[in-house]
Amino acid sequence: MSEFRIHHDVNELLSLLHVRGGEGAEGYIDLLQKHRTPYVTTTVSSHSAKVKIAEFSETPDDFLRKYDELKSKNVRNLDPLVYLLSKLSEDKEMLQCLQQNAKERSESSANTTSTTSYTLPSTTTKMSMQELDELRKKLGNVTAISNAPQSAEVTRKNLRERHNKKNPTQLNPVFPNWVYDRPALIGDFITGPSGPGAEPVVAVGTMPLSVQEQALLEDLLFVLIGVDGRDITAQPVLGRQNRSFIVTSTLDMSIKELVNRILPVASYFSTITRFVEEKSSFEYGQVNHALTAAMRTLMKEYMILVTQLEHLHRQGLLSLQKLWFYIQPPMRTMEILASIASSVDKGDCMGGSTLSLLHDRTFNFTGDSQAQELCLYLTKAASVPYFEILEKWIYRGIINDPYSEFMVEEHELQKEKIQEDYNDKYWDQRYTIVQLRIPSFLQKMADKILSTGKYLNVVRECGRDVTCPEAKEVLYTLKERVYVEQIEKAYNYASKVLLNFLMEEKELVSRLRSIKHYFLMDKGDFFVHFMDLTEEELKRPVDDIVPSRLEALLELALRMSTANTDPFKDDLKIELMPHNVITQLLRVLAIETKQEKAVINAEPTEAAHTGLEAFSFDYIVKWPLSLIINRKALTRYQMLFRHIFHCKHVERLLCNVWITNKDAKQHSLHSTKWFAAAFALRQRMLNFVQNIQYYMMFEVMEPTWHIMENNLKSACNIDDVLCHHTSFLDNCLKDCMLTNQELLKIFSRLMSDCIAFTNHMQSFSQSMSLDRLSLEHAATDGSRDPSLKSASKSAVELADALKLGGGFEAAIGRFDSNFSSLLLELLDKLSIYSTNDCEHSMINIIYRLDFNGFYTERLSRMAIERSQKAAV
Repeated sequence: MSEFRIHHDVNELLSLLHVRGGEGAEGYIDLLQKHRTPYVTTTVSSHSAKVKIAEFSETPDDFLRKYDELKSKNVRNLDPLVYLLSKLSEDKEMLQCLQQNAKERSESSANTTSTTSYTLPSTTTKMSMQELDELRKKLGNVTAISNAPQSAEVTRKNLRERHNKKNPTQLNPVFPNWVYDRPALIGDFITGPSGPGAEPVVAVGTMPLSVQEQALLEDLLFVLIGVDGRDITAQPVLGRQNRSFIVTSTLDMSIKELVNRILPVASYFSTITRFVEEKSSFEYGQVNHALTAAMRTLMKEYMILVTQLEHLHRQGLLSLQKLWFYIQPPMRTMEILASIASSVDKGDCMGGSTLSLLHDRTFNFTGDSQAQELCLYLTKAASVPYFEILEKWIYRGIINDPYSEFMVEEHELQKEKIQEDYNDKYWDQRYTIVQLRIPSFLQKMADKILSTGKYLNVVRECGRDVTCPEAKEVLYTLKERVYVEQIEKAYNYASKVLLNFLMEEKELVSRLRSIKHYFLMDKGDFFVHFMDLTEEELKRPVDDIVPSRLEALLELALRMSTANTDPFKDDLKIELMPHNVITQLLRVLAIETKQEKAVINAEPTEAAHTGLEAFSFDYIVKWPLSLIINRKALTRYQMLFRHIFHCKHVERLLCNVWITNKDAKQHSLHSTKWFAAAFALRQRMLNFVQNIQYYMMFEVMEPTWHIMENNLKSACNIDDVLCHHTSFLDNCLKDCMLTNQELLKIFSRLMSDCIAFTNHMQSFSQSMSLDRLSLEHAATDGSRDPSLKSASKSAVELADALKLGGGFEAAIGRFDSNFSSLLLELLDKLSIYSTNDCEHSMINIIYRLDFNGFYTERLSRMAIERSQKAAV
């Protein structure tokens, strides 16, 4: 059992038992994996478990009857479940726990239903006995109808409708109605008043014993081939019951006893004949067709035997004792065939489920060589069409399954939509496994069978015809190793073909490097050129931006930088997103959480954002590379790009403030002390943004990228490539703090504080420059007297001093305190996650931002306060 299956089953069991709290599913999963053994239940263990449960049960007969019913329907995993229940019945502590759990669940359900009001009929009105009898009859009829099995006609209709719904363009052929309306064509007994079973003129019991024996021999030879005799008549069959017979009561007891021993063969014949005729319809699939064909072959031998017995009877050489002797060998064969027919019929088996039943029967007859050989013959014959579908799938990647019997089911999905859908739906859902159709002897290889055909199918859809060079006919055998080796060879070939096709012919690694150049900002000069060209355009509101102009500027930046050498540069496109990067990330993180509704409801109030906030790259990827670089992967690349792009944008704003602050050197010493605080804060912000960028690009993305590249070189199949690529993106998102809401919100507030600071500084510098220019211009034009010039200079300094008063100092102080508190909060959260969640890579951010120990004392003080609160 795979780890995913264990995880799924544990979660489902916890939800059914309404278990809350505790260690959760992970603790139980670890415990199960530690104590898991390769134990396989056998017939002996399941039998002893069944006996043990029956001993503990209050109604053992009901339990055994239900077990036999489920066993006849070939229910999967029945024996392991019975074995588990037997172990539970021995564990008294577990039984008490389950009883207590059931009691709590019943009480909780009673509490929930007690609030519901029901309208009961008035107790004053009484029903008469006649009305009560009529009601009982109606209820009895409804119960009988609901319990009665569906007729063959209804079953065929349902199967036909189900198939036509799945394959509307490929309708199954249908037999004409007269095939089913003429009972004489079936070959089974014709029951009813018009049948040949009329009362004889002379009672056979009044005749001598020799005459009675000859008369009964004549009847038996007829009954053995499905025709009523004079003194032996068949009873009508209801549903899936076995055929029963009525022997005249006047017959001698010794003869009657011998006749009753032979009649089960006629009952088996009737069951097999009905099964063969019914399952030969198109709706039941090729596996059942092959099984019925094999049964017909055996029935021909049986008919030959009856013909030979009739010949002996005509010569007067046959007696009841001889008939009983000659009928012994085929009786066991007919019994096995009838048992298989009944089981397939009761379980509504088709395709893989029919083969599973036959395989289990073959193994169950291990001690009986003749019975096992018979079941082996039937299983080999029935598996031929299934293995033909399997061969086409694992050797060529084609599914030819007209009756929906094969374990792999195809779904109509268009590969062109991979670039539009945010999921891995095409690769995961185009071809899926249907558990009920997997033969039990192929259960272990089901995943490899699915992957083998998927790999070849991808190459076929690219216009290349592929066929496995080591293709051999797959035949059923009790030695699983034979076809396991064939499937392994086909799987290895398909993996190699698709991997070479993507890596060499489609240049997957080169494509990934191209995406890295742009989305992870590998080409620094290209990004600088692009920002210089598009900065003014991107400052506008999104609705005012012309996308074609941005595309033209992108083309120009690509041609002017080292990105011009990239052969895939023309696949890079521009996309303006409806939300800024923080909103997009918070929406993704809020999926299936309590905050999801709050985030969605907050969307309409979001202010209109600029092109810088909405800007992102997009990339055109064609089939089959879109299997790896799908929309889901591209969206993750876009999240990383927009996050880095936002940091780069803030860095450019802070650098622009640094440039404008150079003008402060022209001011007198009166304003220098006020500017010093602003300059120091700007430098702290710039240091923070640059260190965060360095950490993300050189300590997260580059090492993770090199690990992925090395893993891709050693990948054995396309699933490994998908796994390594997805792991690379997940690790980058996690280590860049994009998967943690708390860290993301703090980081967003820090960036907003930096942007607000730069806007304040730019607006202040612009106002100062305008006032100074106006005063200097007035002083220059007013007079050339040196005293007037000195007066104008004093006026400029006075204006600077007034502006640099309390308002500016208070604003810088607020920015400084906000930035310091947010940075301390970020460092504190990072230290918690790096220790508690073992996110050791985040420690590097702490060392970079607190390189001189400036925040160490305050962080340790916060940790002590937090531990004291936790202790209280």
